[in-house]
Amino acid sequence: QVQLVESGGGLVQPGGSLRLSCAASGSIFVIYTMNWYRQAPEKQRELVAVSTIGSSTRYADSVKGRFTISRDNAENTVYLQMNSLKPEDTAVYYCNAYARTNRGVPPSDYWGQGTQVTVSS
Repeated sequence: QVQLVESGGGLVQPGGSLRLSCAASGSIFVIYTMNWYRQAPEKQRELVAVSTIGSSTRYADSVKGRFTISRDNAENTVYLQMNSLKPEDTAVYYCNAYARTNRGVPPSDYWGQGTQVTVSS
């Protein structure tokens, strides 16, 4: 099994910055992608950013130019640097990994516990 542990959430003022971290551990053969999702109250969970094993990235339109995802493959850690935060960024942010635990075993999705990000004056 793969465990994902998130940190870095909290309260920040509009226009401020926050950096989220997610460290993967456990039985890991290869992690193909590490992603960040978020879910605001009364809304569906949405994909925010994606980072592949080769550190290729893509972002939701709503965060392009403000958020940056990065990945340290040696440490199996993914980060989300969030700048110019807006109240509409308020949500629970979830780390997600698409990973293979063993040779011959199909890859699966794994999820962190979520960390609250609140953007408010």
